[in-house]
Amino acid sequence: MRLSQVCRIQFLGFGLVALMAIGFTIQILGIHFPKRSSQIPPLHLVTEEPPPSYRTCQPKQHIMFLKTHKTAGSTILNLLHRYGDRNGLVFALPYRYQFNYPNSFQSHRVKGYNASFRQHYDIMCHHMRFNYQEVRKVMPPDTFFFTILRDPAKVTESSFSYYRAVSLAFKKAPNLKAFISHPSRYYRPGERSNHYARNSIWFDLGFNSDAPFTETYVKSGIRAVENIFNLVLLAEYFDESMILLKEELCWDLNDVVTFKLNSRGTSKALDNEDIEKLREWNKLDWNLYSYFNRTFWDKVEGFGRARMDYEVKKLKEKTQQLAKLCLEGSGPVVAEQIKEDAIKPFQPGKEKILGWAVRKDLPHEVRTRCIRMVTPELQYKDLLDAHQFPVVASNSSAPIPARILGR
Repeated sequence: MRLSQVCRIQFLGFGLVALMAIGFTIQILGIHFPKRSSQIPPLHLVTEEPPPSYRTCQPKQHIMFLKTHKTAGSTILNLLHRYGDRNGLVFALPYRYQFNYPNSFQSHRVKGYNASFRQHYDIMCHHMRFNYQEVRKVMPPDTFFFTILRDPAKVTESSFSYYRAVSLAFKKAPNLKAFISHPSRYYRPGERSNHYARNSIWFDLGFNSDAPFTETYVKSGIRAVENIFNLVLLAEYFDESMILLKEELCWDLNDVVTFKLNSRGTSKALDNEDIEKLREWNKLDWNLYSYFNRTFWDKVEGFGRARMDYEVKKLKEKTQQLAKLCLEGSGPVVAEQIKEDAIKPFQPGKEKILGWAVRKDLPHEVRTRCIRMVTPELQYKDLLDAHQFPVVASNSSAPIPARILGR
Protein backbone atom coordinates (compact mmCIF):
# COMPACT_ATOMS: atom_id res chain seq x y z
CA MET A 1 0.00 0.00 0.00
CA ARG A 2 2.78 2.42 1.01
CA LEU A 3 4.77 1.47 -2.06
CA SER A 4 1.85 2.34 -4.38
CA GLN A 5 1.39 5.69 -2.65
CA VAL A 6 5.08 6.48 -3.06
CA CYS A 7 4.87 5.58 -6.77
CA ARG A 8 1.85 7.82 -7.25
CA ILE A 9 3.62 10.73 -5.54
CA GLN A 10 6.72 10.21 -7.68
CA PHE A 11 4.58 10.08 -10.82
CA LEU A 12 2.81 13.31 -9.89
CA GLY A 13 6.16 14.89 -9.13
CA PHE A 14 7.57 13.94 -12.53
CA GLY A 15 4.42 15.28 -14.21
CA LEU A 16 4.71 18.59 -12.40
CA VAL A 17 8.37 18.97 -13.42
CA ALA A 18 7.47 18.18 -17.04
CA LEU A 19 4.70 20.79 -17.07
CA MET A 20 7.06 23.39 -15.60
CA ALA A 21 9.65 22.61 -18.26
CA ILE A 22 7.08 23.02 -21.04
CA GLY A 23 5.90 26.30 -19.58
CA PHE A 24 9.46 27.60 -19.37
CA THR A 25 10.09 26.68 -23.01
CA ILE A 26 6.92 28.47 -24.08
CA GLN A 27 8.06 31.61 -22.23
CA ILE A 28 11.52 31.53 -23.77
CA LEU A 29 10.22 31.19 -27.30
CA GLY A 30 7.30 33.53 -26.79
CA ILE A 31 4.83 30.94 -28.06
CA HIS A 32 1.22 31.77 -27.41
CA PHE A 33 -1.93 31.64 -29.41
CA PRO A 34 -2.87 34.78 -31.36
CA LYS A 35 -6.49 35.76 -31.76
CA ARG A 36 -6.07 36.16 -35.50
CA SER A 37 -3.92 33.99 -37.69
CA SER A 38 -2.68 37.01 -39.66
CA GLN A 39 -0.94 38.44 -36.61
CA ILE A 40 2.59 37.46 -35.58
CA PRO A 41 3.00 37.24 -31.79
CA PRO A 42 6.15 38.71 -30.23
CA LEU A 43 9.26 36.81 -29.23
CA HIS A 44 8.81 37.30 -25.50
CA LEU A 45 11.56 36.12 -23.24
CA VAL A 46 11.41 35.26 -19.55
CA THR A 47 11.07 38.39 -17.43
CA GLU A 48 12.57 37.91 -14.00
CA GLU A 49 10.94 40.90 -12.38
CA PRO A 50 7.15 41.40 -12.36
CA PRO A 51 5.75 44.51 -14.07
CA PRO A 52 5.63 47.49 -11.69
CA SER A 53 2.44 47.43 -9.65
CA TYR A 54 2.09 51.22 -9.93
CA ARG A 55 1.78 51.12 -13.72
CA THR A 56 -1.86 51.76 -14.55
CA CYS A 57 -1.44 53.30 -17.99
CA GLN A 58 -2.77 51.84 -21.23
CA PRO A 59 -0.43 51.14 -24.18
CA LYS A 60 -0.49 53.95 -26.72
CA GLN A 61 -1.42 52.83 -30.22
CA HIS A 62 -1.76 56.14 -32.06
CA ILE A 63 1.81 57.02 -32.95
CA MET A 64 3.61 59.34 -35.34
CA PHE A 65 7.36 58.83 -35.73
CA LEU A 66 9.28 61.37 -37.80
CA LYS A 67 12.02 59.24 -39.33
CA THR A 68 15.02 61.50 -39.81
CA HIS A 69 17.92 60.49 -42.06
CA LYS A 70 21.01 58.63 -40.79
CA THR A 71 19.88 58.59 -37.17
CA ALA A 72 19.05 54.88 -36.54
CA GLY A 73 15.50 55.53 -37.74
CA SER A 74 15.36 52.27 -39.72
CA THR A 75 15.78 50.27 -36.51
CA ILE A 76 12.92 52.17 -34.88
CA LEU A 77 10.83 51.68 -38.00
CA ASN A 78 11.19 47.90 -37.65
CA LEU A 79 10.12 48.14 -34.01
CA LEU A 80 6.98 50.04 -34.99
CA HIS A 81 6.28 47.74 -37.93
CA ARG A 82 6.40 44.70 -35.67
CA TYR A 83 4.28 46.24 -32.93
CA GLY A 84 1.59 47.38 -35.36
CA ASP A 85 1.71 44.11 -37.29
CA ARG A 86 1.38 42.08 -34.10
CA ASN A 87 -1.51 44.14 -32.75
CA GLY A 88 -3.48 44.52 -35.96
CA LEU A 89 -2.95 48.29 -36.17
CA VAL A 90 -3.49 50.33 -39.33
CA PHE A 91 -0.53 52.15 -40.87
CA ALA A 92 -0.70 55.38 -42.83
CA LEU A 93 1.37 54.12 -45.77
CA PRO A 94 2.97 55.97 -48.66
CA TYR A 95 2.16 54.87 -52.19
CA ARG A 96 5.77 53.87 -52.63
CA TYR A 97 8.35 53.97 -49.82
CA GLN A 98 8.36 57.65 -48.86
CA PHE A 99 5.73 60.37 -48.66
CA ASN A 100 6.93 62.17 -51.80
CA TYR A 101 10.15 63.18 -50.03
CA PRO A 102 11.85 65.66 -50.23
CA ASN A 103 8.65 67.61 -50.92
CA SER A 104 6.63 68.73 -47.93
CA PHE A 105 4.17 66.08 -46.71
CA GLN A 106 0.61 66.30 -47.99
CA SER A 107 -2.24 64.20 -46.61
CA HIS A 108 -3.29 62.94 -50.05
CA ARG A 109 0.06 61.13 -50.23
CA VAL A 110 -1.28 58.55 -47.75
CA LYS A 111 -2.49 55.50 -49.62
CA GLY A 112 -6.26 55.18 -49.40
CA TYR A 113 -6.74 58.56 -47.73
CA ASN A 114 -9.90 60.46 -48.64
CA ALA A 115 -10.39 63.97 -47.29
CA SER A 116 -14.18 63.61 -47.25
CA PHE A 117 -14.09 60.39 -45.23
CA ARG A 118 -12.26 60.14 -41.91
CA GLN A 119 -10.35 56.87 -42.10
CA HIS A 120 -8.78 55.30 -39.06
CA TYR A 121 -4.98 55.24 -38.88
CA ASP A 122 -2.89 54.15 -35.91
CA ILE A 123 0.74 54.54 -36.95
CA MET A 124 2.58 56.86 -39.34
CA CYS A 125 6.33 56.33 -39.56
CA HIS A 126 7.78 56.46 -43.08
CA HIS A 127 10.11 59.11 -44.50
CA MET A 128 8.61 62.55 -45.02
CA ARG A 129 9.47 66.20 -44.83
CA PHE A 130 7.36 67.07 -41.82
CA ASN A 131 4.22 69.16 -42.22
CA TYR A 132 2.33 69.21 -38.94
CA GLN A 133 -0.98 70.55 -40.23
CA GLU A 134 -1.18 67.93 -42.97
CA VAL A 135 -0.20 65.12 -40.60
CA ARG A 136 -3.00 66.23 -38.26
CA LYS A 137 -5.53 65.66 -41.04
CA VAL A 138 -4.56 61.99 -41.09
CA MET A 139 -3.74 61.02 -37.51
CA PRO A 140 -6.09 60.90 -34.46
CA PRO A 141 -6.13 63.82 -31.97
CA ASP A 142 -4.43 61.75 -29.24
CA THR A 143 -1.46 60.77 -31.43
CA PHE A 144 1.90 60.49 -29.70
CA PHE A 145 4.63 62.30 -31.69
CA PHE A 146 8.31 61.40 -31.42
CA THR A 147 11.51 61.66 -33.43
CA ILE A 148 15.24 60.99 -33.12
CA LEU A 149 18.34 63.20 -33.49
CA ARG A 150 22.05 62.57 -33.89
CA ASP A 151 25.19 64.67 -33.72
CA PRO A 152 25.24 66.42 -37.13
CA ALA A 153 28.95 65.67 -37.60
CA LYS A 154 28.16 61.96 -37.55
CA VAL A 155 25.09 62.49 -39.72
CA THR A 156 27.19 64.21 -42.39
CA GLU A 157 29.89 61.53 -42.32
CA SER A 158 27.24 58.86 -42.84
CA SER A 159 25.31 60.87 -45.42
CA PHE A 160 28.44 61.56 -47.47
CA SER A 161 28.90 57.83 -47.93
CA TYR A 162 25.24 56.90 -48.33
CA TYR A 163 24.05 59.75 -50.58
CA ARG A 164 27.18 60.60 -52.52
CA ALA A 165 25.71 59.28 -55.76
CA VAL A 166 22.68 61.60 -55.54
CA SER A 167 23.76 64.77 -53.71
CA LEU A 168 25.60 67.14 -56.04
CA ALA A 169 27.49 68.75 -53.16
CA PHE A 170 28.88 65.41 -52.08
CA LYS A 171 29.45 64.28 -55.65
CA LYS A 172 31.57 67.33 -56.51
CA ALA A 173 33.88 66.82 -53.53
CA PRO A 174 36.81 64.46 -54.24
CA ASN A 175 36.51 62.99 -50.73
CA LEU A 176 35.00 63.61 -47.30
CA LYS A 177 38.05 65.48 -46.01
CA ALA A 178 37.84 67.92 -48.90
CA PHE A 179 34.14 68.52 -48.25
CA ILE A 180 34.73 69.12 -44.55
CA SER A 181 37.55 71.58 -45.28
CA HIS A 182 35.56 73.73 -47.74
CA PRO A 183 31.87 72.68 -47.84
CA SER A 184 30.73 75.97 -49.39
CA ARG A 185 33.02 75.29 -52.36
CA TYR A 186 30.82 72.33 -53.36
CA TYR A 187 27.44 73.24 -51.90
CA ARG A 188 24.78 75.25 -53.75
CA PRO A 189 21.32 75.73 -52.18
CA GLY A 190 18.57 74.09 -54.18
CA GLU A 191 20.79 71.80 -56.22
CA ARG A 192 19.73 68.19 -56.53
CA SER A 193 19.57 66.34 -53.20
CA ASN A 194 21.69 68.92 -51.39
CA HIS A 195 19.28 68.78 -48.46
CA TYR A 196 21.36 65.76 -47.37
CA ALA A 197 24.50 67.90 -47.25
CA ARG A 198 23.55 70.62 -44.77
CA ASN A 199 21.23 70.73 -41.75
CA SER A 200 19.43 67.62 -42.98
CA ILE A 201 17.47 67.09 -39.77
CA TRP A 202 16.32 70.71 -39.75
CA PHE A 203 15.14 70.08 -43.30
CA ASP A 204 13.32 66.85 -42.34
CA LEU A 205 11.50 68.77 -39.62
CA GLY A 206 10.07 71.01 -42.32
CA PHE A 207 12.25 74.08 -41.71
CA ASN A 208 14.46 76.02 -44.11
CA SER A 209 17.86 74.33 -43.88
CA ASP A 210 19.55 77.18 -45.80
CA ALA A 211 18.23 79.98 -43.61
CA PRO A 212 20.89 82.26 -42.08
CA PHE A 213 21.61 81.32 -38.50
CA THR A 214 20.23 83.64 -35.83
CA GLU A 215 19.50 82.92 -32.19
CA THR A 216 15.89 84.02 -32.69
CA TYR A 217 15.35 81.72 -35.66
CA VAL A 218 16.85 78.63 -34.07
CA LYS A 219 14.99 79.18 -30.81
CA SER A 220 11.69 79.46 -32.68
CA GLY A 221 12.39 76.15 -34.43
CA ILE A 222 13.34 74.43 -31.20
CA ARG A 223 10.18 75.76 -29.55
CA ALA A 224 8.06 74.40 -32.41
CA VAL A 225 9.66 70.96 -32.11
CA GLU A 226 9.19 70.95 -28.34
CA ASN A 227 5.54 71.94 -28.66
CA ILE A 228 4.74 69.20 -31.21
CA PHE A 229 6.87 66.22 -30.24
CA ASN A 230 6.17 64.39 -27.01
CA LEU A 231 9.62 62.80 -27.02
CA VAL A 232 12.92 63.45 -28.81
CA LEU A 233 15.40 60.55 -28.76
CA LEU A 234 19.16 60.48 -29.33
CA ALA A 235 20.82 57.96 -31.64
CA GLU A 236 24.05 57.98 -29.59
CA TYR A 237 22.11 56.72 -26.57
CA PHE A 238 19.87 54.28 -28.34
CA ASP A 239 19.27 51.88 -25.44
CA GLU A 240 18.35 54.69 -23.05
CA SER A 241 16.11 56.08 -25.79
CA MET A 242 14.28 52.78 -26.07
CA ILE A 243 13.66 52.71 -22.33
CA LEU A 244 12.23 56.24 -22.37
CA LEU A 245 10.11 55.35 -25.41
CA LYS A 246 8.62 52.20 -23.92
CA GLU A 247 7.87 54.14 -20.73
CA GLU A 248 6.10 56.95 -22.61
CA LEU A 249 4.15 54.48 -24.76
CA CYS A 250 3.35 52.21 -21.79
CA TRP A 251 4.83 49.26 -23.66
CA ASP A 252 6.73 46.26 -22.34
CA LEU A 253 10.50 45.89 -22.48
CA ASN A 254 10.07 43.09 -25.03
CA ASP A 255 8.36 45.56 -27.38
CA VAL A 256 11.55 47.62 -27.78
CA VAL A 257 14.07 44.82 -28.28
CA THR A 258 15.70 45.38 -31.68
CA PHE A 259 18.61 44.43 -33.91
CA LYS A 260 20.39 47.35 -35.57
CA LEU A 261 19.25 47.76 -39.19
CA ASN A 262 20.61 49.67 -42.20
CA SER A 263 24.08 50.00 -40.66
CA ARG A 264 27.26 50.38 -42.71
CA GLY A 265 30.15 47.98 -42.72
CA THR A 266 32.64 50.83 -42.34
CA SER A 267 32.66 54.41 -41.10
CA LYS A 268 35.38 57.04 -41.05
CA ALA A 269 36.57 58.29 -37.69
CA LEU A 270 36.48 62.07 -37.46
CA ASP A 271 39.11 64.03 -35.56
CA ASN A 272 38.05 66.83 -33.23
CA GLU A 273 38.81 69.53 -35.78
CA ASP A 274 36.61 67.88 -38.42
CA ILE A 275 33.81 67.41 -35.91
CA GLU A 276 33.87 71.11 -35.00
CA LYS A 277 33.89 72.14 -38.66
CA LEU A 278 30.89 69.95 -39.45
CA ARG A 279 28.98 71.20 -36.43
CA GLU A 280 29.61 74.76 -37.56
CA TRP A 281 28.53 73.91 -41.14
CA ASN A 282 25.36 72.33 -39.74
CA LYS A 283 24.84 75.02 -37.11
CA LEU A 284 21.05 74.80 -37.10
CA ASP A 285 21.18 71.04 -36.55
CA TRP A 286 23.90 71.37 -33.92
CA ASN A 287 21.92 73.87 -31.85
CA LEU A 288 18.83 71.67 -32.16
CA TYR A 289 20.81 68.60 -31.07
CA SER A 290 22.49 70.42 -28.18
CA TYR A 291 19.19 71.60 -26.78
CA PHE A 292 17.48 68.22 -26.93
CA ASN A 293 20.58 66.51 -25.59
CA ARG A 294 20.01 68.49 -22.40
CA THR A 295 16.29 67.77 -22.23
CA PHE A 296 17.00 64.07 -22.91
CA TRP A 297 19.13 63.77 -19.79
CA ASP A 298 16.58 65.72 -17.82
CA LYS A 299 14.12 62.96 -18.72
CA VAL A 300 16.65 60.31 -17.71
CA GLU A 301 17.07 62.01 -14.34
CA GLY A 302 13.31 62.10 -13.92
CA PHE A 303 13.12 58.41 -14.78
CA GLY A 304 15.92 57.65 -12.28
CA ARG A 305 19.55 56.87 -13.12
CA ALA A 306 19.67 53.60 -11.17
CA ARG A 307 16.40 52.47 -12.67
CA MET A 308 17.63 53.42 -16.16
CA ASP A 309 20.86 51.45 -15.70
CA TYR A 310 18.87 48.41 -14.56
CA GLU A 311 16.44 48.55 -17.49
CA VAL A 312 19.21 49.08 -20.05
CA LYS A 313 20.97 46.03 -18.61
CA LYS A 314 17.78 43.96 -18.98
CA LEU A 315 17.27 45.25 -22.53
CA LYS A 316 20.80 44.23 -23.52
CA GLU A 317 20.33 40.79 -21.96
CA LYS A 318 17.10 40.24 -23.88
CA THR A 319 18.75 41.37 -27.11
CA GLN A 320 21.60 38.92 -26.57
CA GLN A 321 19.16 36.09 -25.83
CA LEU A 322 17.23 36.79 -29.00
CA ALA A 323 20.42 37.06 -31.05
CA LYS A 324 21.49 33.64 -29.78
CA LEU A 325 18.06 32.20 -30.55
CA CYS A 326 17.51 33.80 -33.96
CA LEU A 327 20.75 34.60 -35.70
CA GLU A 328 23.52 32.83 -37.53
CA GLY A 329 26.76 34.11 -36.10
CA SER A 330 27.26 36.82 -33.54
CA GLY A 331 26.97 39.93 -35.69
CA PRO A 332 25.62 41.54 -38.87
CA VAL A 333 26.80 40.33 -42.27
CA VAL A 334 27.16 41.81 -45.75
CA ALA A 335 24.20 41.42 -48.09
CA GLU A 336 25.96 38.81 -50.24
CA GLN A 337 25.92 36.40 -47.30
CA ILE A 338 22.14 36.70 -46.91
CA LYS A 339 20.42 34.26 -49.27
CA GLU A 340 16.83 35.32 -48.55
CA ASP A 341 15.65 38.35 -50.53
CA ALA A 342 12.97 39.06 -47.90
CA ILE A 343 15.64 40.11 -45.39
CA LYS A 344 18.42 41.37 -47.67
CA PRO A 345 19.09 45.11 -47.09
CA PHE A 346 18.94 47.60 -49.94
CA GLN A 347 22.36 48.60 -51.29
CA PRO A 348 22.27 52.30 -52.33
CA GLY A 349 25.68 52.42 -53.98
CA LYS A 350 29.23 51.33 -53.29
CA GLU A 351 28.67 51.40 -49.54
CA LYS A 352 28.00 47.97 -48.01
CA ILE A 353 24.85 47.99 -45.89
CA LEU A 354 24.79 45.16 -43.37
CA GLY A 355 21.93 42.85 -42.49
CA TRP A 356 21.31 39.68 -40.50
CA ALA A 357 21.17 35.98 -41.40
CA VAL A 358 18.48 34.01 -39.56
CA ARG A 359 19.04 30.44 -38.46
CA LYS A 360 17.32 27.86 -40.59
CA ASP A 361 16.99 25.16 -37.91
CA LEU A 362 14.21 26.95 -36.02
CA PRO A 363 10.56 25.90 -35.73
CA HIS A 364 8.48 27.63 -38.41
CA GLU A 365 6.59 29.98 -36.07
CA VAL A 366 9.74 31.00 -34.19
CA ARG A 367 11.70 31.55 -37.41
CA THR A 368 8.89 33.69 -38.83
CA ARG A 369 9.09 35.99 -35.84
CA CYS A 370 12.89 36.09 -35.96
CA ILE A 371 12.70 37.08 -39.64
CA ARG A 372 10.32 39.93 -38.76
CA MET A 373 12.96 41.32 -36.41
CA VAL A 374 15.51 41.65 -39.22
CA THR A 375 13.20 42.57 -42.10
CA PRO A 376 14.40 45.84 -43.69
CA GLU A 377 12.00 48.75 -43.99
CA LEU A 378 11.33 48.38 -47.73
CA GLN A 379 10.33 44.72 -47.52
CA TYR A 380 8.31 45.24 -44.33
CA LYS A 381 6.46 48.14 -45.90
CA ASP A 382 5.49 45.82 -48.77
CA LEU A 383 4.21 43.24 -46.27
CA LEU A 384 2.07 45.84 -44.51
CA ASP A 385 0.82 47.14 -47.83
CA ALA A 386 -0.25 43.63 -48.86
CA HIS A 387 -2.09 43.17 -45.54
CA GLN A 388 -3.94 46.48 -45.71
CA PHE A 389 -4.59 46.57 -49.43
CA PRO A 390 -5.07 43.01 -50.65
CA VAL A 391 -5.71 42.71 -54.35
CA VAL A 392 -9.14 41.18 -54.92
CA ALA A 393 -9.21 38.45 -57.55
CA SER A 394 -11.62 39.94 -60.06
CA ASN A 395 -11.64 41.84 -63.33
CA SER A 396 -10.29 44.80 -61.45
CA SER A 397 -6.82 44.77 -59.91
CA ALA A 398 -7.52 47.81 -57.72
CA PRO A 399 -6.63 47.12 -54.07
CA ILE A 400 -9.33 47.37 -51.41
CA PRO A 401 -8.32 48.55 -47.92
CA ALA A 402 -8.20 45.64 -45.48
CA ARG A 403 -10.35 47.45 -42.94
CA ILE A 404 -13.17 47.67 -45.47
CA LEU A 405 -12.87 43.93 -45.94
CA GLY A 406 -13.34 43.45 -42.21
CA ARG A 407 -9.77 42.53 -41.37
